[in-house]
Amino acid sequence: MKRIFTVLCSLLVLNCLGQQKKNDFKLVNRNLMITRQNGSYIIHLDRANNDGIAWVKGQKFVNGIIEFDVKGKNVIQESFVGVAFHGVNDTTFESIYFRPFNFKADDPGRRAHSVQYMSLPKYDWSQLRQQFPGKYEQPLHTPPDPDAWFHAKIVVKGKMISVYVNGETSASLQVIQILPIKGTMIGFWVGNGSDGDFKDLKILP
Repeated sequence: MKRIFTVLCSLLVLNCLGQQKKNDFKLVNRNLMITRQNGSYIIHLDRANNDGIAWVKGQKFVNGIIEFDVKGKNVIQESFVGVAFHGVNDTTFESIYFRPFNFKADDPGRRAHSVQYMSLPKYDWSQLRQQFPGKYEQPLHTPPDPDAWFHAKIVVKGKMISVYVNGETSASLQVIQILPIKGTMIGFWVGNGSDGDFKDLKILP
């Protein structure tokens, strides 16, 4: 009973996250704004050069399920949106992120770069693409509208990381953790030159 209660409390705190203040996040190279729309609290990270993160203060994550809704935009090289997790500090963490401008691109090569795994600082997207082409980035099985909200579910079980979009029954991306990172920080992530909107974050340990 105690274990069930602890899990439920964790979910309730995260579901109410939008009702809290900006200082409930540790911001890295971004400004954050919280608004309310259709009953959900929307977290907006603004656009800037280089990557940005909004770490959730006091929240720890190692294994489990991360779910959230996210919206980027269909502007090439200006929309990189996702989450950072297993964070040790602001430069050492793993990330799963999406490139909405590639979701429905005519070029299949671009579509193959729709969802990406990274392990920073050693293995950024360019290093992984060069060393392991097609292994740590994939197209989406059911690509959504690149200008609309979509739902992401990330399952972390040991070294296995699986990514599902909009209720997919099979993962669009499934990878093995490339390096053992022992951090527990988790937060929203946006890439170089990108802003992004996030809502309804849920974490099940």
